[in-house]
Amino acid sequence: MRGTTATPSQRPRMLLVTHHYPPEHGAPQRRWDTLTPRLLAAGVDVAVLAPPPHHPTGRLQDDQDAYRPGAVSRGRHGELVVRTRFRPHGADLVSRTLDQTVAAASAVALGVRHLRRPAERPDVVVGTVPGIPSMVAAWLLARLFRARLVIEMRDAWPDLIEPSGVLDTHRPLPARLLAGVRALVHRAVTRLQARADAVVTTTEAFSEVLRERGVPRVAVVRNGTSFRPLTADDVPVPGDASLPPDRPLRAVYAGTVGRAQDLQSVVRAAARVARRGLPLDVRILGTGARLPFLAELAAELDAPVTFVGAVPPDDVRRYYAWADTVVVSLRDWKPLEWTVPSKLYEVMASGAYATACVAGEAAALVRRSGAGTVVAPGDVDGLTALWSGWAATGQVPGADPGAARWVARNADDDALAQRYVELLRELTPTTAGTR
Repeated sequence: MRGTTATPSQRPRMLLVTHHYPPEHGAPQRRWDTLTPRLLAAGVDVAVLAPPPHHPTGRLQDDQDAYRPGAVSRGRHGELVVRTRFRPHGADLVSRTLDQTVAAASAVALGVRHLRRPAERPDVVVGTVPGIPSMVAAWLLARLFRARLVIEMRDAWPDLIEPSGVLDTHRPLPARLLAGVRALVHRAVTRLQARADAVVTTTEAFSEVLRERGVPRVAVVRNGTSFRPLTADDVPVPGDASLPPDRPLRAVYAGTVGRAQDLQSVVRAAARVARRGLPLDVRILGTGARLPFLAELAAELDAPVTFVGAVPPDDVRRYYAWADTVVVSLRDWKPLEWTVPSKLYEVMASGAYATACVAGEAAALVRRSGAGTVVAPGDVDGLTALWSGWAATGQVPGADPGAARWVARNADDDALAQRYVELLRELTPTTAGTR
């Protein structure tokens, strides 16, 4: 990012409290892996409180000393990283919530221990979601350090609490008790948003919702992508070059395999296309809680769907080059109309043609940019008809080049980091050295 480097006395100090941080892989981790070096280059000192890498398995991925709970080290960009405690967990809500709570409590204790000296005390504390307990930890640390509080909402919380079922458990609970818990969490999150010095969202739609609720300062810093357009150098997946001219229509999905992605509609549509006698090959890349269910559903319906599992970023490019269309999918939950999945920016930047099973701001973006065809979330009939038409004719439209240009203008990592720097400086008009 272009700009001058501040002198030490002018450098604002930011503390990030997050449950997801590199070397883990994922959208939240990627966001901070790109923002952090640009913030440092712009004169912002960055410290991070995060658990050791254990996503998505719930188990420690690397036992080196730098990831030991309580360890203090420098990240690969030079940021100060303090690793919190964590609790190994499974896919169920209870164990994941316990893990997030343990990490958040540890973040408060370790933050006070390592950052209480005046030379290290943060000016701004940023708490990120996913990981609602991280918000609470960030609020407590901001109060203790008398720092400004920024809450970053990657998704439309607290509105997603009820439709996502994040508070549901495998044990039956009285409806009144469950409703009371949901209302309590909803009220707590909303109150934290209202009390924050700023709330960061990734979409204009959710920022408007928060403004209507009286949140005093809302800033939009979209997700970015470093994905570049596909070229002839991106060799497709091995073993497919010998397919005959009447090869199947190829569709790929790459990302989280969870409830919010509604991939059961993709599996059902694929099965219906195959029952019509039309050739189709769907590959699903990634892991998540819904993977076992989807594998069973695909087997039951004899759907032409292959579950590849997690793949390295370079292999994602190869699958995009292999595919005729790339799927971006969300459920028909109202709060998801206020979100734009970061995967959509990646698909648009690649130049691949999107099958976009989305609504709201994401659907409007696809239509406006010419990035693909929009199908209503959950519309199995509509998706079946779309893919059947392509499979029958052997032709899929091409994406409008303007889609990639839109991403370059609006989801550029340098520009997004500059917006974050501007927000931090607005919140800290006096320098750290003069407090």
